[in-house]
Amino acid sequence: MTHKKSFNRRNFVKTAGIGAVGVTTAPFLINTNKFHNMKQLNAKKGKRIGIIGLDTSHSIAFAKSLNTEDQDPELLGYKVTAAYPYGSKDIESSTSRIPGYTKDVKELGVEIVDSIDKLLDKTDVILLETNDGRRHLEQALPVFEAGKRVFIDKPVAASLSDAIKIYEAADKHGIPTFSASSLRYIGGAKEIRNGAIGQVLGANTFSPAKLEKTHPDMYWYGIHGVETLFTVMGTGCQEVYRVHTDGTDVITGVWQGGRIGVFRGIRDGKGGYGGMAFGEDGQKELGPYNGYVPLLKDVMKYFETGEVPVTPDETLEICAFMTAADESKKRSGMAVSIKEVMEKAAMK
Repeated sequence: MTHKKSFNRRNFVKTAGIGAVGVTTAPFLINTNKFHNMKQLNAKKGKRIGIIGLDTSHSIAFAKSLNTEDQDPELLGYKVTAAYPYGSKDIESSTSRIPGYTKDVKELGVEIVDSIDKLLDKTDVILLETNDGRRHLEQALPVFEAGKRVFIDKPVAASLSDAIKIYEAADKHGIPTFSASSLRYIGGAKEIRNGAIGQVLGANTFSPAKLEKTHPDMYWYGIHGVETLFTVMGTGCQEVYRVHTDGTDVITGVWQGGRIGVFRGIRDGKGGYGGMAFGEDGQKELGPYNGYVPLLKDVMKYFETGEVPVTPDETLEICAFMTAADESKKRSGMAVSIKEVMEKAAMK
């Protein structure tokens, strides 16, 4: 299912916690062993991808999948042709990666440029990959102003208020955009969305949930499992409770109609990705993780058509869920409403 619906802040705040959307997945991988190795990759105009941010392994994984001699046909002939390396300014785990990842993408035929403006001159569409969500608003704005489509990797921003501003700017410039974790495409999610177990009555998901002091707790890594939860539950979460210890977070959301979704964030012990959905007609396990290519296929379809597989409302509700979880932590696990955090963020 695809969506052309524009974003309206007032309408979203009014309807937060109601509705559901679907996604399409393609749970299989491509061979990424053979790459073009040249000083500069030639690609058809209209198919040239620029990357903003070489401080994340996603940039390398995406470039390898796209710049392959035997590219999967569903990637529609798009190639990464240029990249702007920066990137976080102060998160050491991100900044330390930039030199090595810059070298890696150059070996894949990607030209390195020293500004976003130059990147926009040389490319047609953009993957905003900067690992630091605090920079996404400032980096997305010139892309919207240039009239180019942009996929914004997770987290869409490092705050709910910035996420709202990103979608408002996209709407202002008439550029549809979307954000998603590759965990949206975990095994079983497509079948559940297509009714494999009837109406979904609840779900439990889990993922690693490493914390980063510059970001709200779940925005940094727990977002992967939270996105899995919303993939099968849809929108409509109304309130959130959080139990926090040093090694674990358990975040419970109550959806419209009394449906319950639970995310377990793991910091102690072996991590992993998965879960279980509970429906009218039975249960279905989530997993295994299917890698980046299913997400990439939806990104390329978006570049081609302008249709987004994940609505602004759903991504903003994911952000509101994670923001409410932080507020619940401050209140010793008390319930926090999605509407409350949305209204507060919309005022900023």
